[in-house]
Amino acid sequence: MTDCPLPRRLHTVGDAQIEGLAHILLDCVAGGASVSFMAPLAHARAVAFWRDVAAGVERGERALLLAEDEQGPCGTVQLILAQPENQPHRADLAKMLVHRRVRRRGLGAALMRAAEDVARDCGKSLLVLDAVTGGDAARLYERLGWVRVGSIPGYALLPEGGLCSTTYYYRDLGAPAGS
Repeated sequence: MTDCPLPRRLHTVGDAQIEGLAHILLDCVAGGASVSFMAPLAHARAVAFWRDVAAGVERGERALLLAEDEQGPCGTVQLILAQPENQPHRADLAKMLVHRRVRRRGLGAALMRAAEDVARDCGKSLLVLDAVTGGDAARLYERLGWVRVGSIPGYALLPEGGLCSTTYYYRDLGAPAGS
């Protein structure tokens, strides 16, 4: 963890950042991460996904955090801030991705802590996420104190095929600002 890059929030996302984010996504899918995409993931599909995310960031519907090291973008996480009107206190944490070249250096934990801070800054008091049951991400979330709610068997396909279960987690961040 000595050389772990610090995540920062992006309020706009440029073409170079989209390209770097696409490379992180491509690497994660190629490495077997179940993050909504099947392998092989086409570069153009990854870029299109991040362009959609960038549009959501600019509309204020999402918060996007990015970590970069000397080789470029290496980790990211999103908060989906736009929720139904009866859930303004909540955000979904999504697409926590760490490039394989920087794993096991504390970046996942740093991204999660930064996302929790951004959520608080945005007035959110409850975060929700899901992860492959028993996977590396699930173990990280549990180490960080996220509360396991339950698992759904056969929820999604792994990138190379085959069903996997997903486990849902939540994190209570305390009372929202102004409560």
